[in-house]
Amino acid sequence: MAGSLLLPKWYDLHTHFRQGANVPAYIADHLSMGCAGALAMPNTKPPVSQVSGPKTDSAWSIEAYRADLYEAGAEKFDRLITPLYLTANTTASMVEAGAASGLLRAAKYYPPHGTTNAEYGIPMDDWIGSDVFKAMEANEVVLCIHGEQHELKGSEYFDAEQTAESDFYTHRLPRILDEHPNLRIVCEHITTAKAAEFVSEAPSHVGATITPQHLLYTVGHLIQGLKYHLYCLPVVKFERDRAALRDAVLAPEQFKFFAGTDSAPHTTKATECGCAAGCYTGRCAPQLYAMAFEEAGSDLFSEAGHDAFTRFLCSNGPAFYGFTPSTETFELVKSPSSLEAIHTDEGPVVPLPVGLELELSWSIA
Repeated sequence: MAGSLLLPKWYDLHTHFRQGANVPAYIADHLSMGCAGALAMPNTKPPVSQVSGPKTDSAWSIEAYRADLYEAGAEKFDRLITPLYLTANTTASMVEAGAASGLLRAAKYYPPHGTTNAEYGIPMDDWIGSDVFKAMEANEVVLCIHGEQHELKGSEYFDAEQTAESDFYTHRLPRILDEHPNLRIVCEHITTAKAAEFVSEAPSHVGATITPQHLLYTVGHLIQGLKYHLYCLPVVKFERDRAALRDAVLAPEQFKFFAGTDSAPHTTKATECGCAAGCYTGRCAPQLYAMAFEEAGSDLFSEAGHDAFTRFLCSNGPAFYGFTPSTETFELVKSPSSLEAIHTDEGPVVPLPVGLELELSWSIA
């Protein structure tokens, strides 16, 4: 079916722009796909673990990192949110002062060594009941959670019956809500039926982002031919998990699930110490989301399909973070399109469709 969708510009509420000479290209790729704003993750080197002040050898501040992003082109966004990386040096007074200044809107939990540049994270058990979480709760600072339990081995980490994510949502998230019932939480890049069920049944101040790859692919796609461009963390899961995520985003009037691509540029995916985690979806995220909705059985040209897609892509995220959706629009066209790798001095950054030899069935006008 040919046709086009006129949509409000959307917000990518979980993405990585990293640092260095290539950042302007990554930001330009986001702007080119109708993106009105972004939540730029803080797992840089060094981490964004202070609120204000200049960058040092051990820490970037929200203030300094935002200045670098603006200089690289992010001033063209309507909105830019930069979370604080939660580390052993985070204090309740830092949270309170940061919230009062307006710089601190969200803070990110990384399981120790659980993903790229996560070595500064500390275990969730140390945060539950802490003064830091109490200060976040009192000041309405959003907790962005990479929801995987750390230090699991073998079948505890990834198995047909249990994964690091399902373990976390079974044993840790309920405790967080018990101890901090008013803490605003975004469960980032959820991948499992367990996580989707938890968020659906949680209070209204608990939401979740879902990536294009977790709506499109399963672990079978990853391991059949070892397609390392699809390797991300949390890793793609089983068909029952993908089906649960699709059901969640298509549920009538759902308001808890929204777009967060977890787009992560890597010039080298296969390294001596393993595969770099992250899929790059700059220039193509709305198209991939549209393809995922269609594969889930949604007719995007119907009133119900258009409404479900618009809520997920354009309005649920802003509503959760407390700002008004964009009044500007962009157009998705039902027509094939293609992408090429970004060539940088450090090497090529290969977008997910190119890495998987996937032809996009949608394009951006």
